[in-house]
Amino acid sequence: MVRKQSKGTCLYCGKELSKAGITKHLATCPQRQTAIAAAEGKKGSSEALYHLRVQDADRSEFWLDLEMRGSKALKDLDDYLRAIWLECCGHMSQFSLGGGFAREVGKRRKISDIFTPGVELTHIYDFGTSSETIVKCAGVREGKPLTTKAIVLMARNSMPEYPCITCGKPATHLCMECLIEDQTEGTLCDEHTQDHPHDDYGEPIPLVNSPRMGMCGYGGPAEPPY
Repeated sequence: MVRKQSKGTCLYCGKELSKAGITKHLATCPQRQTAIAAAEGKKGSSEALYHLRVQDADRSEFWLDLEMRGSKALKDLDDYLRAIWLECCGHMSQFSLGGGFAREVGKRRKISDIFTPGVELTHIYDFGTSSETIVKCAGVREGKPLTTKAIVLMARNSMPEYPCITCGKPATHLCMECLIEDQTEGTLCDEHTQDHPHDDYGEPIPLVNSPRMGMCGYGGPAEPPY
């Protein structure tokens, strides 16, 4: 399937930009700079804050730009990725250096102990029907966190566009039987969802903004946990 260049939305100003341009934008976004200035005026200690680019290893149109506190642990990142993208059946997960299962990195390790610009981690969720995610450090700044939480979602990909396999109009649902048994995309518009003949895997499921869509028991909602 041919897809357009991935775009995403800045969560500070609401602008939709190309995936390639979002990192540069975040460094200068006026609304983000206002949020940073407001945080600096509050009580509390400064710490290293890490800009992490998170991207699905197989489907590069799915990505997140996160700012994470250096004092927090990989377990916090694992929890966040499960909540926004991955969790379906409580599967095991792992971080590693070098790709795949090469060199496991314990989830208790602090972000500040792991990441420097250019460092890349692989996160694997579910050791059967695996979802593999690449986490890169795009930059580090010193300052007061914008929230008491471990992570701030700064930007994420816009929902990819899929054509209906019957008529070519924008799809809204996914037929699991088409995907698994017929090995086709299985994406359907509202109209053709109603009369689609396949039902061995249940009704077509709504498309969601997650690379885990259509895998194992995943059904969304693919929303930020906070």
